Amino acid sequence: DSAEASPSVVFENIERCSPTCLQMLLENISGLTVDADFTVELIPEINAAVATFIKSIDTKEFVKKCSQHKRVREFKMTARLLELTQAIKAENLPDHISTDYLTVYFENARNGGGPVSDVQLFPEEDSAIITFCDHKGNT
Repeated sequence: DSAEASPSVVFENIERCSPTCLQMLLENISGLTVDADFTVELIPEINAAVATFIKSIDTKEFVKKCSQHKRVREFKMTARLLELTQAIKAENLPDHISTDYLTVYFENARNGGGPVSDVQLFPEEDSAIITFCDHKGNT
């Protein structure tokens, strides 16, 4: 299919696998190197981690390999593609940040950005929702 696959893979039920163990396991399965080829972000609040591939790989095939891998099954982890979205939530923003600043920041290619269609500020939460013109700008 011609649908663009996400460069990110979500791993759920990671409590049996330490962060270092998870990184090594992903290196073993992918044949790639953490930091150089992919990053891993832990989300302890939901017992999950997200691996984002800097190097272009077939993430659908990677998810399939993970699901069949003996160690992944022993840890009772699951792997799935992270859904592509056009909006992200930015948190812990400094006081008095402007929508113009956030727009320029998230449109900057060096920050992984792309064209922004909308920014909604929530000063009481020190957060904002940034909506991109398409899903490519939210890495």
